Amino acid sequence: MSLFDNLRRQLKPVLFRLKNLRKKTFQCPVCRYSGPFMDLNTTTGIRKHACCPKCGAMERHRLQYLVMTDLLKSKDAAGMKMLHFAPEPFFKPIFEKLFGKYETADLDTKGVDHNVDIQSLPFADASYDFVYASHVLEHVRDDQKAVAEIRRILKPGGMAVLPVPVLGKTTIEYPAPNPKEACHVRAPGMDYFERYKVPFSEVVIKTTESFPEKYQLYIYEDRSAWPTEDFPLRTPTPGERHIDVVPICHV
Repeated sequence: MSLFDNLRRQLKPVLFRLKNLRKKTFQCPVCRYSGPFMDLNTTTGIRKHACCPKCGAMERHRLQYLVMTDLLKSKDAAGMKMLHFAPEPFFKPIFEKLFGKYETADLDTKGVDHNVDIQSLPFADASYDFVYASHVLEHVRDDQKAVAEIRRILKPGGMAVLPVPVLGKTTIEYPAPNPKEACHVRAPGMDYFERYKVPFSEVVIKTTESFPEKYQLYIYEDRSAWPTEDFPLRTPTPGERHIDVVPICHV
């Protein structure tokens, strides 16, 4: 990175803060920025207070970072072997430094350690201490088989963090991948995490409301018009402020 690019990167949050003095302020738990967060114009409309202007952390990144920090503070992550499915560029460098052995996996993406199908993993039983797969299982048709495979490759005492986007109270299975929702095969509801209780001995649920509101972990978006003529199955979710959820699955 050139000196000019580095200076521009450092000035970006400062300029954003000065231009948005009247906006509500928050704190980013990842980079410690304090000030207003950026609104985003997404395919589903405007999402308010979504993105940290300094490090780019979104609502789910901030929530998952807080969950992981809290979860691992009493554990020796340096002695753990982690498998990260569909590795997000945001979390990859964080996990690489945190875990003693860090591996990545995806079905088709180049540049990962393992190109594998999460529904049929080639790894031996009890191969990993920690598995992380965020916003993956809503794309997998046989998600119960995938969860069973994740449980199989975890060592005794192992853990899996398996968040999905929660879009209502009840999970809706789509007849085909929904192109208006990044080809999701289902719209997970709050009841979705009951599926994790079949192979795992304990499932601990952390939500937006588990941490201080100053970190802005809510998803501010209007979901009332999401169902379409092609995919009318889901009941519109009223309101514009929605919680996010992170399930911690224990072997």
